[in-house]
Amino acid sequence: MPEDPEIETEKLSEAIHEELEKEGGGFLKRIALTTAVLAGFAAVAALEAGSKVNEALVLKTESTRLQAQASDQWTYYQAKGLKAAVQEATRATWEAAGKPVPARLPAQVARYGEEQAEIKKAAEEKEKERDERSAEADVLLRQHHRFANTVALFQVSIALGAMAALTRNRPLWLGSMVLGLSGIGLCLYAFLA
Repeated sequence: MPEDPEIETEKLSEAIHEELEKEGGGFLKRIALTTAVLAGFAAVAALEAGSKVNEALVLKTESTRLQAQASDQWTYYQAKGLKAAVQEATRATWEAAGKPVPARLPAQVARYGEEQAEIKKAAEEKEKERDERSAEADVLLRQHHRFANTVALFQVSIALGAMAALTRNRPLWLGSMVLGLSGIGLCLYAFLA
């Protein structure tokens, strides 16, 4: 039985690799690999940036709703104050006329004062909640900006990598890597801060 023909694939493989190296194949592979890694980091940073801004928008919306409720409470507070002032004016009119003041007037003035105190407390609580939500949103917006800046660094780094691949320019690729590493550092800082 004849043996299988022996083909020296080892020499052929070496020749192919040598040709790829001449054409910059190894260099292009390194650029492709680093660009893919940077694109992965950019995707994560972009997701985080989007997530942070969405959370911040929800909190700012909540803050706005709480501000509207606080404003409603303050309007109600003023209305109670006006009612108390009307009752005081009515009492003063009775006194100026020299007639006995109806017993209900001082009681109503006192009741409006008590209601105003409760309303004021509720309005101040709404304002406190509003401020807390707004502060939380501000923190999230700062985090969003860090991630957005990270994404920008990654995008520029990836673009430089593409230019390096097209021109087969090592210094351009190294610049891409420096920006990419800066982006990774900023991304880590954004996660830890």
